[in-house]
Amino acid sequence: MATRLTPEELKQISTFRKRTVFFCFVTLILFLLLASRFFYLQIIEYDNFIIKAEANRKTETAHPPRRGIIMDKNGELLAANEPIYTLEITPGKVVGLAKTIESLEKIIPITKYDKKRFYRLKDELPRLSPVPLKSNLTDEDVARFIAQAWKFPGVEVRSRMHRYYPQGKDAAHVVGYIGRISQRDQAALEKSGKEAEYSGTLNIGKLGLEQSYEDVLHGKPGIEELEVRASGRPIRSLSKSPATSGSNLILSLDMGLQREITKVLDGRRGAIVAIEPATGDVLAFVSNPSFDPNLFVDGIDQETWDELNNDEDKPLLNRALRGAYPIGSTIKPFLALSAAQLGVRDPSRVIQDRGTFQLGNHTFRDSTHGRGYGPVDMKRSIVVSSDVYYYSLAQDMGIDKIHDSLAPFGFGQITGIDLKGEARGILPSREWKEKRFKRKWLTGDTISVGIGQGYNAFTMLQLAHAVATLANDGVVMKPHLVKKIENPTTGEEEYVAREPVGKIPFKPEYLKLVKSAMHEVTKKGTGRSTFAGAPYEVAGKTGTAQVLGIKQGEKYDKNKIRERHRDHSLFIAFAPYDKPAIALAILVENGGFGAQAAAPAARKILDYYLVERLKAKEEAGQHKEETKKEDKDKEQKTKKVQAVRKTPTKTTPETKGAQR
Repeated sequence: MATRLTPEELKQISTFRKRTVFFCFVTLILFLLLASRFFYLQIIEYDNFIIKAEANRKTETAHPPRRGIIMDKNGELLAANEPIYTLEITPGKVVGLAKTIESLEKIIPITKYDKKRFYRLKDELPRLSPVPLKSNLTDEDVARFIAQAWKFPGVEVRSRMHRYYPQGKDAAHVVGYIGRISQRDQAALEKSGKEAEYSGTLNIGKLGLEQSYEDVLHGKPGIEELEVRASGRPIRSLSKSPATSGSNLILSLDMGLQREITKVLDGRRGAIVAIEPATGDVLAFVSNPSFDPNLFVDGIDQETWDELNNDEDKPLLNRALRGAYPIGSTIKPFLALSAAQLGVRDPSRVIQDRGTFQLGNHTFRDSTHGRGYGPVDMKRSIVVSSDVYYYSLAQDMGIDKIHDSLAPFGFGQITGIDLKGEARGILPSREWKEKRFKRKWLTGDTISVGIGQGYNAFTMLQLAHAVATLANDGVVMKPHLVKKIENPTTGEEEYVAREPVGKIPFKPEYLKLVKSAMHEVTKKGTGRSTFAGAPYEVAGKTGTAQVLGIKQGEKYDKNKIRERHRDHSLFIAFAPYDKPAIALAILVENGGFGAQAAAPAARKILDYYLVERLKAKEEAGQHKEETKKEDKDKEQKTKKVQAVRKTPTKTTPETKGAQR
């Protein structure tokens, strides 16, 4: 007999059924929601999420390229690379930066300078860029860190190519240096679309050829694709494209000559530029004093920077490229040639030089020979350096003709040398003065310009370029420091500048006259004592440039003037006279008369370049020939011995018995 359920039990069963239906419905809804989410993720968003998954599974790392090396014409290294270990921190991946560095100090010796440089670079670089804390780690330093590397997330030891400059101060103003990529550099790279080319690279060219040829020297980074775990640890390499090394620079510079010039200056402030007239090759480019470019590679400390920047001698100033000076009497050959060419002054015309030139109430005096030189024509005016002749000549020419005739030589113009930051200098004109000073040009201004004073201000590069053009019979070659660009992989070489960029159409007879006069300067004129007994023929011209003006009627006395206010000493030259191989422009700051400091410096430089250097080459060649001969004799002896050993021995009855 069936048991009847009580009303209470029926109520409980009804409630249970309702709850079951409800939870089944909720479960179904949740299942449908889950299924729809699966559908969304696996079907609709499949392409998007598979890309993200692959991105999480793979990562790319950049391998910086090897920077191209820089060498002189004889293969001497001026900028090279060496592998070093660097301890680097990525600030964005480190919690408690100060404590991390404090802990690292217990493992690796870290100086105050290291920390100061680190914090400065940290502020300049992006947050996720590695910042070097300590460079040039020893093997022992690396081993100690690796053993405890797990304690320092965001800190790692990397092997990097370190730039160094073997010639130090001797080539600093030419080669320049590299430095850390700053925020300004980064912005410039982004603007130019070259940001990707610097992936993994910390440095960029900051000065000199390192800056001018940055695109050539840098190369392209290599990219490696890695498969990684969720933690970011690499599992295996998936693909790899090698980095492309930067190209090498082969300069026209002769480091032997460069060092000799630095030695000749003997610590004095000055600038000397030497150019090969026929090619425009810059053989030497010296600015003294100089600095050590190695100080800048890893970031210079503030104390050293302040010392260099505040030095009264200005070692950071590239005097040869950016220093603008009055050039004194070295301007005279160019003015004479221009006046003859324009028909302003017949070269045979004689004027009386009595030591003074009168313009209104003002008397212009000869700076070195107060008594005058008597009758002077154009040739003799250069030989004896007559100021009065050029006061008169300048008045006859006028400033506009002077400006227009000197500009083609490169005075007051950008020469286009392959260094950034070249100064234009000042080649004055009426228009220039009115624009600069809001005043009209006066005849008295022109008179001073005639002897290389007044508003004239030119660089030693411009002066050397002008001398080279004169020596090359008016054929203008662009001055350049880089002779060839070499592909480090194939060895192919590309010449940079070989063709003339212009021709000044001088009449041969006027060119011959001026060059002959410059030759006589070293035989009978202001340079005769300096070049007495020289085993080569040289053409030159002395120059003296005032730093402080002297009141009318006063006499110049260097002993009453502060050393830095004394006259500059200048000399220009080319040699050998009949077939010029080198053109020089020399400035010794506050060195006095041109024949006092600059001319003797020129003699030493030309002795080295035209005599000692060639003699050393001949001796080296002779030694090489002797070595070759010795090697050949040894080789022949060796062959004879080997031939004897290989010759079969004749067999006789006695030897047969012995053999048995």
